[in-house]
Amino acid sequence: MGKPTGFIEFLRELPKDRPPLERIHDWQEFHEHLPENKLQEQGGRCMDCGIPFCHTGTLIGGMASGCPINNLIPEWNDLVYRGLWKQALERLHKTNNFPDFTGRVCPAPCEGSCVLGITDPPVTIKNLECAIIDKGFEQGWVVAEPPVHRTGKRVAVVGSGPAGLSCAAQLNRAGHLVTVYERADRIGGLLMYGIPNMKLDKAVVQRRVDLLNREGVSFITNTTVGIDLPSIKLHEDFDAVVLCCGATKPRDLPIEGRNLQGVHFAMEFLHANTKCLLDSGLECSNHISAKNKHVVVLGGGDTGTDCVGTAMRHQCKSLTQFEILARPADVRQPDNPWPEWPKVYRLDYGQEEAAARFGADPRNYLIMTEEFVGDRHGDVKALHTINIEWAKDEHGRLFPKKIPGTEKIWPADLVLLAMGFLGPEDTILDELAIERDARSNAKADEGAYRTNVDGVFVAGDIRRGQSLVVWAINEGRGAARECDRYLMGTTRLP
Repeated sequence: MGKPTGFIEFLRELPKDRPPLERIHDWQEFHEHLPENKLQEQGGRCMDCGIPFCHTGTLIGGMASGCPINNLIPEWNDLVYRGLWKQALERLHKTNNFPDFTGRVCPAPCEGSCVLGITDPPVTIKNLECAIIDKGFEQGWVVAEPPVHRTGKRVAVVGSGPAGLSCAAQLNRAGHLVTVYERADRIGGLLMYGIPNMKLDKAVVQRRVDLLNREGVSFITNTTVGIDLPSIKLHEDFDAVVLCCGATKPRDLPIEGRNLQGVHFAMEFLHANTKCLLDSGLECSNHISAKNKHVVVLGGGDTGTDCVGTAMRHQCKSLTQFEILARPADVRQPDNPWPEWPKVYRLDYGQEEAAARFGADPRNYLIMTEEFVGDRHGDVKALHTINIEWAKDEHGRLFPKKIPGTEKIWPADLVLLAMGFLGPEDTILDELAIERDARSNAKADEGAYRTNVDGVFVAGDIRRGQSLVVWAINEGRGAARECDRYLMGTTRLP
C-alpha cells in the first residue's frame, strides 16, 4: 500500500451533512464533499490487511458481509491515496456498472467487514467510491462505449431497476441488441421512484440511462409486460428474456380500519412524490401530501426512513415511527461478531431530521398497531397500539406477546405502511408458467439464473426476494453472463 502506517496516522473522517433543519426545506442531496487531500488520507487508511474481507460478498447470518459485487476495494483505495484517480475509476468499473448509485444508497456491508473495523472505525469505503465516480464524470472520463461488433441476437430485459440496468449494460457490452421494458414513465425502477431525490438525485440516474442509450440499449417506458404486452409474445419475439421485475408486492396490515382514507403503502407515497417533484416541482396535486399532518410510519427499514425524510420535507405536523423489533444495541454484541454486518443502533438521515425538528428520535420499538380509527368522513384520525415482547411458543418459535396495560392511542392523519415486501407480482410469472420457490420468488439457481422456461432468466429481487442494490447489480451481471452463454455457447462476461 502507498501508506503502510496510514491506518495509524489518519482518523476516519466523513464529509459533513448539511444541517437537518436546513435540508428539510429542499430536495437536494444532503451530503457535502471532502477536499481531495482529505480523500487521499482516507484512502491511505486501508491497511494492506492481507485478506480483504471487504470485497468477499458472502452471506453470514442471512446478511451481506463484504461487497456483493466484489469491488476491488484495496486496489482503488491505494490508487486514491496516490492520486491516481483515473486508474481508480477503471478498477471500480471492472466490477460495478453503477458506482454512482451504490456510492450513494448502499448501506456499505464492505465497511462492516473491514479488517480495520475490528479495533478502529473502518475505512470510508462508500464515500471514496462515490468520490471516484463523481470525479470521473467531472473530468469527462466516463463516456459511452458502444460495442464494436453486434451478434444479431435480441434480448428483452423486463424491469429497469439496478438488476435490469446492469444486466442490459453487460448484454449490450457483449454485442447483443437489448431492449429494456419499464412500466413507469421514466427508466430506473426503484432507483428513480422508490428512493427519494435527496438520497439519490434523479439527474444521477438519468445520466446513466442516457449513457446506456448512447451505447445502444433501447428503452420502452409506459409498458406493463403481461398487460400492455403479453409475456408470451415477448418470449416469442426475442432470443432470450431476462426478468428483473423486483419483489414489489408489499406486506399489508389487515387490521380494522385498513380501508380508511389516509392509510397507504410506502411506495404509493414515495413513487407519487418523486414523480410529482420531477413533473412539476410538487406543484401538481398528484401526490400524497404530509403537510400539516400527524404522520405515522409503520416499519423501521430503509423504506420507512425514506418515508420519514419525505414527510419532513412536506412539513408534517408530527412524525412517529413504529418498529416491532427491539432497539438495536449501541455496539456489536457477542452474537454479532465481525465480519458480520453490525446490527447496531444508527440514526439515519430521516430520523436525524425528525429529531432535530421534534426533539427526539421518532422511532418507538417493540410496539404493534392493533386498529386504525377513522372519523365520520372515512379519514384515518388515530391508531391504537400495544407494546409487545418477543416470546417463544411450545415449538421454540418467536411470537409477539402483548403486554397488558400498554395500550395507547396516537393521532394520525397519514399512515404509511413500510413493512417490507412479500415477493414478485404474479402476472408475468403465471403467464410464462415459471416455477416458484417456497417464498413465491421465481425459481432459479444462484449462478445460473435460468428458469424452467427455455430462454427465460431471472435476476435480482424477483429471484432472491427484497434485498440490497448491490445484490441486484450482482445478479443482473450474473444473469447477463449466463444469458450470453446460452445465446453464444460461451461467454467472456465476468
